[in-house]
Amino acid sequence: MYYLVQNERLTSFNYKGKEALENMVNGERNNYLFNAGVALAIGLITASLIFGWFYSRNKRADEAITVTGSAKRRITSDLVVWNAGISAESPTLTEAYKQVADGMPKLKQYLLNKGVPENQMTISSITTTPQKRQDTEGNDTGVITGYSLEQHIEVRSNDIQRVSQVARDVTELINQGILIESKAPQYYYTQIGDLKIEMLGEAAKDAKERADKIASSTGSSIGSVRSAKMGVLQITAADSTDVSDYGVYDTTTIEKDMTAVVNISFAVN
Repeated sequence: MYYLVQNERLTSFNYKGKEALENMVNGERNNYLFNAGVALAIGLITASLIFGWFYSRNKRADEAITVTGSAKRRITSDLVVWNAGISAESPTLTEAYKQVADGMPKLKQYLLNKGVPENQMTISSITTTPQKRQDTEGNDTGVITGYSLEQHIEVRSNDIQRVSQVARDVTELINQGILIESKAPQYYYTQIGDLKIEMLGEAAKDAKERADKIASSTGSSIGSVRSAKMGVLQITAADSTDVSDYGVYDTTTIEKDMTAVVNISFAVN
């Protein structure tokens, strides 16, 4: 009887101990699963935050501001190129040649008298063009009826005002029976190369200032330069609004406006 009671108590104890052990194991398992779930959730949240940060940063890095900067200078031509020519027409080649040969020395002497140095003159060779008869329908018959001869003198000088005045007055030779053709002087600025570099720097500075204003108006700031492209150079008559995709180089005026343009893309921070 004693042993039976003892066995029942032992069995009861063992049963309760086993139950307690199972409860403890189950509790630890639940705690483990709970902690694992919490850790996983924290990991997912952290990963989402990191991914979001990188995505936002990369998206921000893709943003850019593209602006056009310009710089303008008023320049004065320092070189004038002027051409004048003697022409003659005659039924005979000899007579036409005589007229040109007599007229060119007079033109040269006229320029010398006006203060144009001889080393600024270049005399071309004589060009001869046969004149041919045409039929009633305007077709060339091949029959020579005369000759047209021309000879030109080119003046290249830094004395802009003197040569410009001579170009206006040279038609006085017509009164001496000399058939002269005077072309309009062409005016150039020979320091474009050096000035162009300086002005491109000014245009880039202007582009940066424009980009700064645009970015600051949206609460951002500009970063590094993404790309830069130089536009065509525009050299126009003073106060002119003429522009061209291929660039403009005005040679008809002494005073000119030189404009340099750059297109720059800045990263946005």
